[in-house]
Amino acid sequence: MTDFAAWSRAIQARAENVLAALLPDAAIAPEKLHAAMRYATLGGGKRVRPMLAYAASEAVGAEVLGTEAARIDYAAAAVELIHVYSLTHDDLPCMDDDDLRRGKPTCHVAYDEATALLVGDALQSLAFEVLAHPDAAAAADARVEMLRLLARASGSRGMAGGQAVDLAATGRSLDMAELEFMHIHKTGALIQAAVLLGALGKGALETATRKSLERYARCIGLAFQVMDDILDAQTDTATLGKTAGKDAAQGKATYLTLMNVKEARAYAHELLHDALEAIQPFGERSRRLAQIARFIVERSY
Repeated sequence: MTDFAAWSRAIQARAENVLAALLPDAAIAPEKLHAAMRYATLGGGKRVRPMLAYAASEAVGAEVLGTEAARIDYAAAAVELIHVYSLTHDDLPCMDDDDLRRGKPTCHVAYDEATALLVGDALQSLAFEVLAHPDAAAAADARVEMLRLLARASGSRGMAGGQAVDLAATGRSLDMAELEFMHIHKTGALIQAAVLLGALGKGALETATRKSLERYARCIGLAFQVMDDILDAQTDTATLGKTAGKDAAQGKATYLTLMNVKEARAYAHELLHDALEAIQPFGERSRRLAQIARFIVERSY
């Protein structure tokens, strides 16, 4: 399957099915919490992080969408569950206070704030339960490394820490180094985790391989945020599936507070170039990683 659009649809469908199977059924008590977990997770989203997990696995030689895909399912689902938990909490009134996500009311609007808080907590716990499954990696020590990696990417030295910096920076200016520190943690840490978890499902990584994947992930993580900032300023709410113009309205520090749109797009393409350069050693096996990188920079939502 060479067409990226067809491949990405197949991966999105696979991720949806895997997540639907892993999430507790809404008929199981506590029914409201389980229904809200499924509401927040299923039926939307670009599934970029699962795509990255499968693509990175392919880059190191796994048979994606073949016999080895079942192993990557666990890594892909775990990182997406962490991502959805973060979105559910970010949308709460005490954080970004948003009422639209993935084209539908946010979890706390559809249910209530307390339920949304518990949804995030439960999705986070489920992510680690999923990644601890014996089939997530061939060896127990590999699963421990994967769990440690996801925990670090999610915590104070990763995504949660980046969100704390973001909240503290509201209403004040950041320089480029401060802005990129924030985004390397808030957005980039989980993107890097998706790439490394997908690759580790195949087995231990050589140092050079890991460094190439880390460099790629760092570049696309920043490029993702650059494009998010541009789209937030230039795209309508219906297209984005979330409230447009929210960053400016809340006085958030963004790339557009440091550069104009033309400069920001040029920077995104510089990051794309660096990302593609990083994965050259993988040759043709990296074609999906390259396609995802281009999608991130060229997307309209």
